[in-house]
Amino acid sequence: MSIEPLTELTAGMALLAGGDRIIRVTPELAGAFQPGDRLAVAGDSVLHIPAAEAATASAAVGAAADAFARMGAVTDRQISAFFEAFAARLDDHTTFAPIAAANAADIEAAKARGRSTTRLELTSSMRSDMAAGLRSWAAAPSGRGEVIERVEHDGWSAELRRAGLGVVGFVFEGRPNVFADACGVIRSGNTVVFRIGSDALRTARAIVEHALEPALAEAGLPSGSASLVDSAAHAAGWAMFSDARLGLAVARGSGLAVTQLGTVARQAGVPVSLHGTGGAWIVAASDAPADDLGAAVLHSLDRKVCNTVNVCCVPTSRADELVPVVLAALTAAAERRGTNPKLHVAAGSEPFVPAEWFEVVDISRAGGAAAEPGCEVLPIDQLGTEWEWEESPEISLVVVSDVDEAIDLFNAHSPHFVVSLITTDVAEQDRFYEAVDAPFVGNGFTRWVDGQYALGKPELGLSNWQFGRLFGRGGVLSGDSVFTVRTRVTQTDPGVHR
Repeated sequence: MSIEPLTELTAGMALLAGGDRIIRVTPELAGAFQPGDRLAVAGDSVLHIPAAEAATASAAVGAAADAFARMGAVTDRQISAFFEAFAARLDDHTTFAPIAAANAADIEAAKARGRSTTRLELTSSMRSDMAAGLRSWAAAPSGRGEVIERVEHDGWSAELRRAGLGVVGFVFEGRPNVFADACGVIRSGNTVVFRIGSDALRTARAIVEHALEPALAEAGLPSGSASLVDSAAHAAGWAMFSDARLGLAVARGSGLAVTQLGTVARQAGVPVSLHGTGGAWIVAASDAPADDLGAAVLHSLDRKVCNTVNVCCVPTSRADELVPVVLAALTAAAERRGTNPKLHVAAGSEPFVPAEWFEVVDISRAGGAAAEPGCEVLPIDQLGTEWEWEESPEISLVVVSDVDEAIDLFNAHSPHFVVSLITTDVAEQDRFYEAVDAPFVGNGFTRWVDGQYALGKPELGLSNWQFGRLFGRGGVLSGDSVFTVRTRVTQTDPGVHR
């Protein structure tokens, strides 16, 4: 068997996918491919990585890898000083002015393209939260060198110690605050390389130039400890995630894009932490207090993020009473935002929804108001669809025979993420916890699922179990959860032998 570089593609050429399938090269791909370019196969898609994008990603990963090789000489005090200096630059109005200007330009460009700016705007509260998060890492213990276990032998001992994992690669959506959060992995001795969505690239460049790189230099951390892949192309993210020098690949964003990135990383042998598909479920038991159910739904619809309630399950025995409670909470959430709500009802459950809900109303979308039915019927096998709403709160409703049917639907169709059971029965809560396949389980509103809010740790992302349970860590990915374990032996008797 011989291996040769791929220098050209021809239309119709067969490419191996998944070990037992082939994908045919399209004329468009064949025409675009140039010598030096690369390909990645993700599911049924062939991803084209131009040589220039591969070079940009490789340079950024290389800088972070070189920095990690020097992190062993960096003290914890220096790392704390970096976080403090980074936060101080975000707080300083003079330093922040060009960052704010870049963000304003990003917002205008996104609006011109009909893109949502809900998460893009670097508001004063986001700015203060970024600085607070950085300062929390400055005060946090690093864990580097911590002895996890020590085993004594005659004449020698072995210690298991925490250590930095290496280079952590991030690809995330256009949210400037995530840019600062990603630097949390430096606390435990790692380095980081990131690519941000094109909507926020100007903002990212400005943060790097005016806050991040000056803070690294002031603290004496190696140049490249935090590196930006300066490209708006998706191909740069694919190239970065296929770089085997990464110790961990973290993706945040839309479900399809995150799944694609995860596939690319896994094929390169890079461990992944995926944070794409969200949407929480709330299940009402037959004894669910109506007021508790209404409060849980309302307080889980304050804004659209991954832990916003997406599906509500109501038992048939009390559907006449509880469906109106869910609808009232959905309506109240919309009224707070001055909009109309949007409902999707599972096929077979529509008789429980009043006819007026199916009338056409204005629904607030990213591109403006859209005339749509206020309620539409949803096939039961599409209950896992996550509704990415802007101003009009949007959920799915399904009437089930009992909690067991809700559990079955959740385990079959949800992203295996967040679920709450509303009941007064403690034993039923325990049974529910054991039966549902989710990392985050509660008994009320779903928006508690947040590393900072629940655990006091700035999070890098929330992982679901859509692709299986996670190895060695919880669903909250935080800076202090990115580490490896090294073994160090100390021999006191030179005569020890086996």
